Amino acid sequence: MTVSSFRRTLAAGLLGLATTLITGAAPATAGNPAIVRTDAGLVRGTLHDGYRTFHGIPYAAPPTGDLRWRPPQPVAPWPDVREADAPGPACKQNSPGHGGPRSGAEDCLYLNVTTPLGKPHRRPVVVWLHGGSFQTGSGGMYDAHRLAVRGDVVVVTVNYRLGVFGFLGLPGLAGSGTFGLQDQQAALRWVRRNAAAFGGDPRNVTLAGQSAGGLSACAHLASPAAAGLFDRAVLQSGPCLTDWPAELSYPDVEAGSPFSPVADVRRAGAELAATLHCGADVAACLRAQPADALLQHTEGVGLDAFLNPAHGTALLPRHPADALRAGAFHRVPVLSGNTRDEHRGMIAFVEAGSPVTAERYAAVLKAAFGDRAGQVAAAYPVEAYASPAQAWAAVATDRIWACPTLAGNRLFARHTPTFAYEFAEGQGPWGAYHGSELPYLFDVAPLPPPAGPALAEEMIDAWSRFAATGGAGWPRLRPGAATPYVRTLATGASGGVDLAAEHRCGLWTASTPVAG
Repeated sequence: MTVSSFRRTLAAGLLGLATTLITGAAPATAGNPAIVRTDAGLVRGTLHDGYRTFHGIPYAAPPTGDLRWRPPQPVAPWPDVREADAPGPACKQNSPGHGGPRSGAEDCLYLNVTTPLGKPHRRPVVVWLHGGSFQTGSGGMYDAHRLAVRGDVVVVTVNYRLGVFGFLGLPGLAGSGTFGLQDQQAALRWVRRNAAAFGGDPRNVTLAGQSAGGLSACAHLASPAAAGLFDRAVLQSGPCLTDWPAELSYPDVEAGSPFSPVADVRRAGAELAATLHCGADVAACLRAQPADALLQHTEGVGLDAFLNPAHGTALLPRHPADALRAGAFHRVPVLSGNTRDEHRGMIAFVEAGSPVTAERYAAVLKAAFGDRAGQVAAAYPVEAYASPAQAWAAVATDRIWACPTLAGNRLFARHTPTFAYEFAEGQGPWGAYHGSELPYLFDVAPLPPPAGPALAEEMIDAWSRFAATGGAGWPRLRPGAATPYVRTLATGASGGVDLAAEHRCGLWTASTPVAG
């Protein structure tokens, strides 16, 4: 934080000393709010109208060479002022579309800080974990200035290792399947040490994320290693209880879960090593491979066993769903929800490649549900929807997203204050698709700007209130209520929605086992 107006007073000196002793960092350099001292050196950000940004700050050493598939290591301090005016490179990744260009770099463990200008005080800190199926994305995609300024919060967006670089496992390799999660915890430790230097409160940190970022938050809620690293959690479209039957989420995708047993991760890694003709020292062989060669050999579906976080590990001893059912998670307030039409955009993508007919819809139900396919078809008759694709999307939304979210929120609410929502702002034929709430909190290219500016302000107010106080501004979810309160988020809407009725959760309650 800046102390320019106080620098000639004893109070300013005491404040700076206290900050340094508590956090290992100092406030902004006196007289220049664009320069901040972190625990590794000075960084120079950019001043904007009402806020400051500091991009591309390293929070761990580059995980390259011999550090590939090792825990994140400390940053080497720098002697001069480091320019923090552009995001660091995204982590190495394949294109979301098969056969597309590869991008990013292995030297990618950077974060970005957006903090309001104005009267210095300790603001809540929101640490944002991006989505992308643990395979794509970056923290630099999210311009957080609206959330920071209107919400009066410090926002930190984080890169973490993805795909084969973040979640490979091998027999005998310490940390197998958890390197990306280790990166996220290293970023949280950086925030605890450095938040005060940017005007944030290191004792009030909210861990938030969407999709894979929300699932990451689930993992950290269940991770003993994350104890004390955050004080609240926001899970957007990242239900801890989710799994999926074969063929339902996407063509040719087998039944599975976002988290894999570590034995499966190690087995898949060994298979990759055999494909690349590695000999006795498998880890050394794979560390010597060019990054793009590893991406090439791990592109496409069917290889998710080591592209997902592993459980049965020191960092994640239990599947997060099992930990949640047992009440074995960090007891911090939770804000959690989904979009009303999660899977429509994904099935629209499927249909763009191959039309979804009524016959294909029936075949998907048969592959996913076997003898129960007729029961599901009766609950979701194709003639009740605009197209067979929308019928498929409705089944997938309810089974994979909405009902596991509600079930997980009931479990959270047994032990900690829990606030539930459903984002229902429809946008064209895709409705309130997966990720459609993101532009209401961030500017995210290439997503369109908010269709309802007033709703964006309402959501920023709720998210920032939660970060500040642990309450969202609407009633807590009561696990034993016949209709637990789930806030509807849509322009002109107020009050709650009966999520269980809207998404036919009675049909799915007995059919959501954890796969693997």
